[in-house]
Amino acid sequence: MESETAGQANAARAAWMRVLALAQSDALDAAYSQLGNVAALPGYRLLRKPESGMAMVRARAGGTGAQFNLGEMSVTRCAVVLDETQDQPATAGVAYVQGRGTRHAEQAAVLDALLQLPARHQRVMDIVITPLERALAERAARQAATAAQTRVEFFTMVRGED
Repeated sequence: MESETAGQANAARAAWMRVLALAQSDALDAAYSQLGNVAALPGYRLLRKPESGMAMVRARAGGTGAQFNLGEMSVTRCAVVLDETQDQPATAGVAYVQGRGTRHAEQAAVLDALLQLPARHQRVMDIVITPLERALAERAARQAATAAQTRVEFFTMVRGED
């Protein structure tokens, strides 16, 4: 039972971290600012300042074949810890984002920490995560519609030979 609850908590955290990592930087910045306007954000300190590096991207031929190194991509990571108060324990947040967006990584790490606090979780979900998730879904639908325009269907005609 306990491991099932931990598994659900890990899945929920992975879902919001995915949304934060894939969000457009300007949309994340706007949502972060809006959250700060609604409720004062706690102070935090950097455990690991935002730093950019490279990560190897692996792929599979046809999605099922042997793995191969596709190439490298830029990744920025950050880790923060929220200031401890009487109402809130010190909570760490982390983020890894594609590209060199140091501000994106820092904001995502702060939001990850805030989402781990029960008293702040729902507000952050409502103001930040849900709108960003909706924007990601709309962007994916637009990309799918654009790709569908180029779809070509092939069929084989059977000749009437005996």
